[in-house]
Amino acid sequence: MPDTTTAPAGARKRLVSGPGLLLVWLYGVMVVGALSRSAYQISTEFDRAPLAYSLSGAAALVYAFITYSLVRGGETARRAALFCCAAELAGVLAVGTWTLVRPEAFADATVWSDFGMGYLFIPVILPITGMLWLRAKR
Repeated sequence: MPDTTTAPAGARKRLVSGPGLLLVWLYGVMVVGALSRSAYQISTEFDRAPLAYSLSGAAALVYAFITYSLVRGGETARRAALFCCAAELAGVLAVGTWTLVRPEAFADATVWSDFGMGYLFIPVILPITGMLWLRAKR
């Protein structure tokens, strides 16, 4: 009888199972929120706060890439998502600190302002949760 417990060579390991499904859903929500917000702000009032709106746009791209990587699955996608989660956390911490120390530098809030307070602190919690999940799926 053939062994059916191992995946065939070249098969991608699923990252979207159990808590990973919730992680994908939350990242998907963040993509929609950050992308729609930044797209509107960049297209209508970019000259008012270019730094803030550009950072929100960058956050949306990071969220989209992580979402894609989680759905794609596989070891390469897992490592890419892990790297992006670490970069996301670094960005949230840097921008969050920057907005507290020098609030005058930002004419408007970003997704990562005040460590994501405008988004219920999800931007600071999500990458930590993501890194823990991705390390467990190694």
